[in-house]
Amino acid sequence: MGVRRGERWIIRHVDLTVDRGQLIYLVGANGAGKSTCAKAILGLLAVDEGSIERTPDLRVGYVPQRLALNPTLPLTVRRLMTLTERFPSRRIESALAAVGLHRLGNPPVTTLSGGEFQRLLLARALIHRPDLLVLDEPAQGVDMAGSGVLLDLIQDIRRDLRCGVLLISHDLDAAMSSGDHVVALVPHAHDERPVDQTAPHAGAAPRGSRQD
Repeated sequence: MGVRRGERWIIRHVDLTVDRGQLIYLVGANGAGKSTCAKAILGLLAVDEGSIERTPDLRVGYVPQRLALNPTLPLTVRRLMTLTERFPSRRIESALAAVGLHRLGNPPVTTLSGGEFQRLLLARALIHRPDLLVLDEPAQGVDMAGSGVLLDLIQDIRRDLRCGVLLISHDLDAAMSSGDHVVALVPHAHDERPVDQTAPHAGAAPRGSRQD
């Protein structure tokens, strides 16, 4: 698939499959088009070349790179969980428990640490019980220790839910050590094929979501 802005290709020749239960890393430097790629996969941006195929009735959870909140807005943890849709309280508690926030109470979102806030965004994605979980640099703004905890949590979630995970990152070392498959985007060179480094588990028959 490819996405163009004016005469410039933001991404091009991206071909990847996310299988159920797999952790796929999409890596690249700033400006490589990682977020653009994620939004195209989610259907938030139209593609100018190629196509995106999804399993019918695919449930998707999305953790954006940034979520700007007005600091004067009296928004609590559980209010954020139901900001766009109402859910039964048991599903809210289950999602918060999955990320380790169930004992936090219901404090204002503005009082959370960076790591707690990222886990809250992850809980919002999990409440939909996704088949595909897309995370756009989830460790951004989190210290090194917190990043490790967050990655371990994501690994647990994909095993428990058997969901496919597309994790966008700039950390190639983490991707090579923990991902099943790595697709690297090269900035400002989108007329060339992306570097594609495949781990042994990457050849499974596609389910969940396929992007061409």
